[in-house]
Amino acid sequence: MITTFNTMLPAASSKYPPRNRLRSSIIAALTLVICALAAGCSLLKIGYGQASPLAFRWLDGYVDFDDAQSLRVRTALDEAMRWHRRTQLPDYVELLVRAEGEVRGDVSPERMCAWGRDLRDRGDVLAQYALPTVVEIALTLSPAQIGNIEKRQVKTNAEWRDDHLQRDPEKRRRAEVKREIERAEEFYGGLDDGQRALVLRSVAASPYDAELSYAERLARQRDAVALVRRWRDSGTGRDEALAQARGWVQRLERSPRQTYRLYSDRLADYRCSFASELHNTTSAGQRSEAVKKLKGYEGDLRALIAEAAPG
Repeated sequence: MITTFNTMLPAASSKYPPRNRLRSSIIAALTLVICALAAGCSLLKIGYGQASPLAFRWLDGYVDFDDAQSLRVRTALDEAMRWHRRTQLPDYVELLVRAEGEVRGDVSPERMCAWGRDLRDRGDVLAQYALPTVVEIALTLSPAQIGNIEKRQVKTNAEWRDDHLQRDPEKRRRAEVKREIERAEEFYGGLDDGQRALVLRSVAASPYDAELSYAERLARQRDAVALVRRWRDSGTGRDEALAQARGWVQRLERSPRQTYRLYSDRLADYRCSFASELHNTTSAGQRSEAVKKLKGYEGDLRALIAEAAPG
C-alpha cells in the first residue's frame, strides 16, 4: 500500500487539499532529504542513522557552502534528526500499524486518497519545522551560490527529461510502465500477467502529462531562485523572508497556474483509483508480502526509537 501511494503522491486529490512534496530548491532541501531518508529506504535503520551526513553532502552538491554555512547546516541537520526521532517516529509507527491492518483487505479509491493525505500531512510537519532554519541559511547565500543551485537544477532537469520526456512516445510509455511495475513489485512482490496488463491499461488511460509536469517543475524552480535572489538583493529581514517562504510553500501546495491545478486534481483522482484497483487484485500471498514489508519498517522505527530512549 505505501509503495502504491507513489502512484499518486506527486499530485493531490480534488477531494483533499494538496500537499505536494517539496522539490528542487534550497528552500526545500532539508525537508526533502530528511523525509526521503526517513520514509523511503529499504534499509531504513541504516539510512536513518546516516541521514545527517548524507543530507549535508546532497545539499553541499547544490550550493557549495562556505565554512560558516557548513557548520550551521550540519548543526541544523543534526538537530532536525534528533527532533524527528523524538517527536515523529512514534507517530509513524502508529501509521504503519494501521496500514498493516488495512492492507489485508480491499481498499477504496477514497481510502487511498486519504492515505495519501495522511502521508502528505506528515511531510507538512517536517516542512514547517525545517523552514525557519532553511530560510536563515538561504539568506546567507552569495550570488555565486545561487548560480550553483541553478546549474545543479539544469543537471537534474536533464535527468528528469531523460526519464520522463523521451522523444519516442513508445519509449516514454514503456518507461512509465516499468516505473509503475517496479513500484508495485517493491511492495507486493512479483505481479502476475493480469496485474501487468492492468498496469499497461492504466498507463495508456492515465491523464499524466509529462510536458505539463515539466513546465510546472521549471516554474517552481524559477519562483524559488527568484525569491532567494530577491532576498539577497533587497536585504530582506528574517521575518519577512520567512513569511514569503511560507507563501512559496503554499504555491507548491496549490499551484497558482489554473491549468496545472486542474490537471493535478484529475491525475491524483485517477491514481487513487488505479492504486485501489491494483491492490484489490492482489492475492493473499502478495498482501502478506506487503504486511511483511510494513512490519519491517515498523521494526526498524521501533529500534530507532528505543536507541534514542534515555538509558
